[in-house]
Amino acid sequence: MKKSILLLSTLLSTFTIFAQQRLVDLVNPFIGTDGHGHTYPGATIPFAMVQLSPDNGTNGWDWSSGYHYSDSVIQGFSHTHLSGTGVGDLCDISVLPMVNKTATAEKITSRFSHKQESAKPGYYAVHLKDFDIWTELTTTIRCGFHRYTFPASKNATIKFDLGFAINYDKAIECNFKKINDTTFVGYRFSKGWAPYQKIYFAVRLNKPIKNLVLIANKEKIDTTNYTAQDLKAFLEFETTTGEKVLMKVGLSSADYEGALESLNEIPDWNFDNVKLNAENIWERELRKLQIRTEDIALKQTFYTALYHTYLAPNRFSDRYGNYKGAKGNIEHGKSIYTVQSLWDTFRAANPLLTLTQTELVPSIINSYLTFYDQYGLLPVWELQFNETNCMTGYHAVPIIADAILKGITGFDYNKAYEAMKASANQNIRATDLYRKYGFVPADLAGESVTITLEYSFDDWCIAQVAKRLGKAADYREFIRRSINWRNVFDKKTGFARPKNSNGHWVTPFDPYHTEHDGAKTAYTEGNAWQHSWFAPHDVYALINYMGGAKKFEAKLDALFEADSKLTGSHVPPDISGMIGQYVHGNEPSHHIAYLYNYIGKPHKTAEKIKQICTTLYSNKPDGLPGNEDCGQMSAWYVFGVLGFYPVNPANGEYVLSIPLVQESALQLPSGNLFRVIVKEANEKNKFIKNITLNGEPYHKLYIKHSDIIKGGILEITLAAEPSKTYGIAMEDFPGRMIK
Repeated sequence: MKKSILLLSTLLSTFTIFAQQRLVDLVNPFIGTDGHGHTYPGATIPFAMVQLSPDNGTNGWDWSSGYHYSDSVIQGFSHTHLSGTGVGDLCDISVLPMVNKTATAEKITSRFSHKQESAKPGYYAVHLKDFDIWTELTTTIRCGFHRYTFPASKNATIKFDLGFAINYDKAIECNFKKINDTTFVGYRFSKGWAPYQKIYFAVRLNKPIKNLVLIANKEKIDTTNYTAQDLKAFLEFETTTGEKVLMKVGLSSADYEGALESLNEIPDWNFDNVKLNAENIWERELRKLQIRTEDIALKQTFYTALYHTYLAPNRFSDRYGNYKGAKGNIEHGKSIYTVQSLWDTFRAANPLLTLTQTELVPSIINSYLTFYDQYGLLPVWELQFNETNCMTGYHAVPIIADAILKGITGFDYNKAYEAMKASANQNIRATDLYRKYGFVPADLAGESVTITLEYSFDDWCIAQVAKRLGKAADYREFIRRSINWRNVFDKKTGFARPKNSNGHWVTPFDPYHTEHDGAKTAYTEGNAWQHSWFAPHDVYALINYMGGAKKFEAKLDALFEADSKLTGSHVPPDISGMIGQYVHGNEPSHHIAYLYNYIGKPHKTAEKIKQICTTLYSNKPDGLPGNEDCGQMSAWYVFGVLGFYPVNPANGEYVLSIPLVQESALQLPSGNLFRVIVKEANEKNKFIKNITLNGEPYHKLYIKHSDIIKGGILEITLAAEPSKTYGIAMEDFPGRMIK
């Protein structure tokens, strides 16, 4: 305990910039558990294998994380969860403490109240009304730690429901095996969104059980080791009033031995010490980015957002360095990470990690390259080392390119480039059509416009890496491919729209039309209004295609002012958080508000960013405008509050806006600080008067990554009228150096 307290003291003295307040106390894990946020409130630590959280036992889109704030029952506490995805999966190894229940195959739940529920980083607690049991949860990287406070009972039980599943997931084969009266092992093999998942677990109790009951496929089995598709295990014992029963559950994707070794992450039975250590880990990570503001609600929203950006990706290799590989075989790699929601996270979540978690970036990219070694392609949406092929693009490419162009080391640049080219030159996912026609024809493939736009950007990223590595011929090839987006942009309508293989536009054309089924639409989870702005590597060509700066500005204004109607037989539920036709609840819109800077209108960017931050985010359970998507929705907010954003997430530039706090400080790996200070901030001052960088006048509408990592001070002074000197020269606009 003294050691943990000393650690906290060190954290506070080393990284405190503004105040002595514990940042973990500002985090509210319930933000995003209501509405369409799809987050979970349970216990975990940054980028861990274990996410120990309650499950309501309800199927449905808004229960993709297993839990929704509107629900009132708990069916169990499982050990793996997805943060804010649109598809339900995982929720492996579900357990439920209970009293006075006979072992049965029937569904067992307990009511609960939010008044008797709490959560903070690394800890979750709830009172199970129907059993009068207080449940407390905390974790290490690979081990969940349970503390149950029981009433007096002759029939106290901990139930393991290995057949428990939500939405797409389904148990295929489950095993439970008794080692002795306090130790058990097993596995859960399931198929769902990820087609092959196998999680091994090991259980250890602080008191022996009196009896073990197994129910396999709804039949009681008289044995202590059994395998079945649907398997439930009931660990029975007696308890006294207020007795605390403790349980550790270690995980591995490789084998029983790895799961048993995971138990050693918690060498004793001191629950409070493990809880405190988890809090200290979170405190250390949160303190890398600090803000100063008097707005408590904003601070709570901000630090919860930062917390969410550290929930994925997740450690997949066990303590021995083993993990389940692509073909179900056991592979070895000490720092393998899973849960790669790349269509979402390449935009802002991964770029944020290059600032706040620089040391983690090589492990993430090496995980991509390991995946490439086993699959022959970079991951698209990887889950438990399965390729789900969910969403469009090949967006491991911009993440790798971003790291290379920022000079982050720790992985093989040449191998990474080889993998990038392999993904770009595959013959699936309409890449063959894209290369043949210079766009994806709508009569030959669904989501044709979105795919064309995103492949074009990914190809630009490959071109930049080719240039960096001195591969001139490749550079010419991929820079040519990078302008393919122009082939689906109609200058007459001002929209990117579907085109058939004969070169003719698809008619009739309705920019408000959208369909959830990708085969029935040219756009992914959106429409022409939202997707027509995606050319982050070629913004000035996009401006010209829309008719020049004035028409571009008018079109941006129209986007935010348009009717929020949507046409189509099955509108995607992902379209949420609408301001006109701007859809903040889904990722394709996330860069759009910053595009005003490209025409010298930074005050309009600042206006829109503030509007989005203050009206679509909050510190309430429904405080996210859409799916959290493994950190992307929250990363956008973090950047929005800080006042800069990676419109092109691979060119090393962050487009500037007006920060929503008085000051921020980023602790860099070098030990340097990068600070942003806002002066003369009030309701009247909505314009940037001037900016200085390290005391020198700064006129650019963006800041480079290379300037940030040096450390220093960016000072922004505001005024009631637009500046006549700041940001008016075209050479100061973002993206001018892009080729």
